[in-house]
Amino acid sequence: MSQKVNPTWTLLALAISAFAIGSTEFISVGLMPMLVSSFHIDLAQAGLTVSVYALGIMVGAPVMTLLTGRLNRHRLMMLIMGLFIVGNLLAAVAPTFNVLLLGRIIAALAHGIFMTVASVIAADVVAPEKRASAIAVMFTGLTVATVTGVPLGTMIGQLGGWRWSFIFISGIGVLGLLADYWLIPRNLPLPTKATARGIIRVLTNPQLLLALLVTALGYGGTFVAYTYLSPLLEQSMGWSASAVVVILVVYGLMVALGNTLGGRWANQRPLVALFKMFVGLLVTLLVLAVTAHSHWLGLLTVLVMGIFAFMNVPGLQLYIVQLAEIHTPQDITMASALNISAFNVGIALGSGIGGQVTTQFGLAWTPVFGALMVAVSLILLAGLIWLARPVENELPEDCED
Repeated sequence: MSQKVNPTWTLLALAISAFAIGSTEFISVGLMPMLVSSFHIDLAQAGLTVSVYALGIMVGAPVMTLLTGRLNRHRLMMLIMGLFIVGNLLAAVAPTFNVLLLGRIIAALAHGIFMTVASVIAADVVAPEKRASAIAVMFTGLTVATVTGVPLGTMIGQLGGWRWSFIFISGIGVLGLLADYWLIPRNLPLPTKATARGIIRVLTNPQLLLALLVTALGYGGTFVAYTYLSPLLEQSMGWSASAVVVILVVYGLMVALGNTLGGRWANQRPLVALFKMFVGLLVTLLVLAVTAHSHWLGLLTVLVMGIFAFMNVPGLQLYIVQLAEIHTPQDITMASALNISAFNVGIALGSGIGGQVTTQFGLAWTPVFGALMVAVSLILLAGLIWLARPVENELPEDCED
């Protein structure tokens, strides 16, 4: 690159943008009771703010990757953050619930493409041997958002109304846009052009397709209960709205711990590690179904769920890349984008099922149906382990370390 850049500052800019992106994804989990009251809807309808957002990412990741593949990376990041800000401002001023959902979809389209582009930029601005670390630094923005952004947005909503939560996130988006403008190089190399045939190649490969299904069902199982975490804590366990804010902060810390542990455990044998993680999640969800009406035991179980909830993310993302390197090496970027879509298929499916469960059976039943999703993913994962055995020795050495 002819332009001299400081990788540390570039990664900081990406982390700020990732913080904004991460904050908006789950902000409505903390705002759920306020949205129900403001728009006179039920919990199942309010849950659409999570599932519709997830669907927007699901579609946005591969489609936006196809549409923007040849755009200058700096210019593309400006467009992404601009789209993100517009979506959240529209949600903030939404006169009706449908307009709020439209704002969520617009922001989600930005989210889907951001995850792919930011990862590539992070890898491009450092030496090859530091790429994994650079991507990890960028993703700290998402982790910090889980720990602080969502609870802070919830607190702002409780103090000034839910609309101010989306204004707050828009403000963080503006900071991210400015940081990206000044700190992201303007002459980054363009990646290999993604094609629609690449999507077909990935989806028609049995192991890649099975891995995507494991991602959707295993990751999504948590969201049957997590989407309705605030009302579960308040209505079933008897915690106050102010206490829920504090609980969400601690929950975020548990998520951060789980992410760190999950990344370390999945480095060597990701499939075996993932199987153990999903078993832990399955057991925790079943225990939550029993403790859902207990003030303290319910809280303890929720925090344990936080450890297992997103622990599987590094392993799932790592393994899809490893498989793509073997089976579709020309489509590694698209495989990664489709896995991001699979994560959000899981969120949409999980939150959608959770909405129906709360309507038909009640909040306390959401962990049971979440456990069923995770159980199916374990069956599929067992099949993937069986299929993977003949090619384990073909994995590149740097993927096994």
